[in-house]
Amino acid sequence: MTDSSKFKMNISRPEPRRANVERPAKPMNALGGQIQSGPASPQAKAESLAILSFLDDFNDELESALDIIAPNAHLHMAMHLLQGHFDGKMVTPTSMIGASRVPYATANRRLREMVEAGLIEQRPRTKTGKSFSMHPSEQLLEQWMQLSGRVRRLAETRFGGRARAQDTKDYYFGGSYSAAQSIPPLSVLSKPLKLPGGLRVLVHGDPTFMVMDTLKRQFEQVIGTTIAQRAFSIDRLRDEALRNAERPASRYDIIAVDLPWIGEFAEKNVLMPLDQVMDLVRLDPADFHTAGWKAAHWGGRAYGVPAQTTPELLFYRRDLFAEAGLEPPATTDALLTAARTLHDPRRGRYGIAWNAARGTALGHTVLMTMADFGQPVLDLPEIAGGFDTDHLARGNYRPTIDTDAGLRAAEFLLELLDYSPPDILSMSWYERVRPYAAGSIAMAYGYTLLAPYFELDESSPASGQTGYLPHPSGPGASPVAPVGGYVLGIPANLSPDRVPAAVEALTVFTSPEAQKLYVQNGSRTNPRYSVGSDPEVRRASSIFEAVDAMSWRDELQFWPRPPVPEIVDIIQICGEEFHDMLRGIVTPRDALRKAQARADAIIQSNRIP
Repeated sequence: MTDSSKFKMNISRPEPRRANVERPAKPMNALGGQIQSGPASPQAKAESLAILSFLDDFNDELESALDIIAPNAHLHMAMHLLQGHFDGKMVTPTSMIGASRVPYATANRRLREMVEAGLIEQRPRTKTGKSFSMHPSEQLLEQWMQLSGRVRRLAETRFGGRARAQDTKDYYFGGSYSAAQSIPPLSVLSKPLKLPGGLRVLVHGDPTFMVMDTLKRQFEQVIGTTIAQRAFSIDRLRDEALRNAERPASRYDIIAVDLPWIGEFAEKNVLMPLDQVMDLVRLDPADFHTAGWKAAHWGGRAYGVPAQTTPELLFYRRDLFAEAGLEPPATTDALLTAARTLHDPRRGRYGIAWNAARGTALGHTVLMTMADFGQPVLDLPEIAGGFDTDHLARGNYRPTIDTDAGLRAAEFLLELLDYSPPDILSMSWYERVRPYAAGSIAMAYGYTLLAPYFELDESSPASGQTGYLPHPSGPGASPVAPVGGYVLGIPANLSPDRVPAAVEALTVFTSPEAQKLYVQNGSRTNPRYSVGSDPEVRRASSIFEAVDAMSWRDELQFWPRPPVPEIVDIIQICGEEFHDMLRGIVTPRDALRKAQARADAIIQSNRIP
């Protein structure tokens, strides 16, 4: 190999640095405090980035061992450029020439050859256009992707290693799950976004959005401007989004919106309909999980793009179930049996944990438990596979809480109390998963976004031992995995001159390439089928295969929390009345009656002209 040899690498994109996985920003709990996360899993390390490092070291060894081999300037500059791209560091022509290991004039010629071959994108750094930053082109990234896959397969074939998982032989929409179908990494925008003060983003303080913050430097390289991200707990996030809508001009270019808020935010003009400012075809809507994409709509129009599709599942300890001779619970009766069997307070182990804290947390549990018994909280028309939510914007709905199914749900929650930890009535989003990760809980209801707290902590007894199920169903009902998560939307009061750049950034943040990057840095949420089928993603966690299977079986549903403008109040009402029931202050019948009356009054007051 000589310096005059042509650069003929077929290279694919490596993924983010291991450092981003090992030192993520600390996510915030529901009260806005920080949670200490466990160590990252070795599986989270991006293979193609490891291959980049391997080739760099191997090339050094070759050039050092055999004097006849001259440095390959093309190769050295390509690897320097790729490393800078994945680290989010600016690469200049000067730094590339310095990395070439050949004389300046020779390196300059090789650099021009790479630009002419379409392997390098040059982005102007100044208004004069005389200074450039250098970025790998889509062609270079695609070629690196192919090469890294071939190197891995050659190493496995010649020297042994992890056998390809059986699921990589399956098919998705007729396409192979093989490594050749892997989603490539993010490439930079050909033109940097022009946003005075940079891009301003308002998000929820959960693990996925904290991964985005960890990767901020890399995203800044991609979009060509700085990013300022503010993160709040769920209730504060809603309050800030509503306050922002009252300002003459939005302080944020993009905001994260919890799925149940879509109707309220559309009706109150918090968000602009996306078809007003972009061609939705660019987003590839068919690639999103159906429930997540539909949940982003109100009155037939999309008001956001799914950034997280995170169903609430039942986490259960496979090892404990095996020791006890239990089958994974598919019904509420089987769940109670398993909780009773595994509940052993004297040994510091409890059967199950769930959202039971007063207010918002328990309110979500009530709505989802009613769904487990086959009933939505509103009188939605029944359709094949669930209930129809397409016409909620018409407003002709009423609460359905005080019903026979509601009573069965209430009695089920009372039974769960017997096999729950003593502080269950103060447990909410994170508090239910932390003891599960610590090994003191055998089962827990939890969103997939919380799975990193045990999946990425190798010291957790639940790491590698967790199974994932939809909610077990009551008699005559079907299993449901209630869809949660966030969409990213554009504030309706955003200054018109900032809207085009916000659209471009929104497209980047929700792209398959970005979603894969989040997963490789510890996220366990994913709104796209293509990402769930990517072989590297599937190797990262079994949760993605499980969620995809639930989607194909029509178990992912968002009707348990229909996004009507009153839903936040209804959730709060249920969380208050049912908490009194769980404390023994009122009977189940009284709790249902009071919740029904209050919910009726809320909806009636909203309809008064």
